[in-house]
Order: sequence, then C-alpha cells, then structure tokens
Amino acid sequence: MSTNPLEELDVTNRILKRAQYEAMEFALAPDGVQVRNDSYANPDEHEYLVEVEDELPISCTCPADETYSGACKHRVAVAIRRPILEVATQQQLIADGGISERQATKRRSEREEESPDNPDCDCADLSGDFPCWDCYYNGRRDLPDE
Repeated sequence: MSTNPLEELDVTNRILKRAQYEAMEFALAPDGVQVRNDSYANPDEHEYLVEVEDELPISCTCPADETYSGACKHRVAVAIRRPILEVATQQQLIADGGISERQATKRRSEREEESPDNPDCDCADLSGDFPCWDCYYNGRRDLPDE
C-alpha cells in the first residue's frame, strides 16, 4: 500500500476518535469487511459491511455513511487497521483473478526458500500477526484478537 488511506478519506476528528476507541470487531466477507461495533448494548444491530476497492474503504452499509458527507467510523476503522485493509485487498485481488504470473512465480520462489514445508504460505508478506489467506483458510493460523 503506497499511501495512507486516511489521506484519501474525508474524515472529521470526531469520527477518527470514535473509530479508534469504540470496540470494533472485524471479519472478512466476500464483498469486503464485516464490521461489528461491540460498544452498543445490542451489537448485532450495529453490524455493517465495508466495501474495499483499490486499497481504500469506499462504502459502508450503515445509515451514517449514506446520510452524512465524509467517511463513517466503520470505514475509518478499517482504514486505520492496516493489516485488515491489506487482507481485504488481497482477498479482492484473489477474487478478481489474483496477481500476475510473474508476481506469483516470484512469491512462490521466495516462499519456498522461507518455508519449504508450506509453499502456499504468504504470511511473510503481511505485516503484524495477520495470517495469509491460505494459513487462515486451512486452519494453520487464526486472526489476531484486536
């Protein structure tokens, strides 16, 4: 990711603060990132889908994103958690046809050098404790608690 996604979002300080301190839960979904706000008494009623496109959270199904100008706290929450944004973007690339064969060949050779017993692992390409899709999907690693 080349730039900070917050630079491309219209965000107020109030929304930025709420995106940081409210108890958000994240889950990958086929269409983006499912964001659940556990700060409410009924968190099931505060669960929304944030769509990610070109490494940027572009929309949310929450009422605030439709009603107000600027990004909602759910979009900002995804944007400030870079590992989540990176995995959502990676998932989108895979769903849209993946990466170029040249990139795939280079990654395969790097992975084989790093981990010959698990050639499908991309964990080294990700920052933090976030697992690659193959490790998560096959149960070798879980998503980090945050």
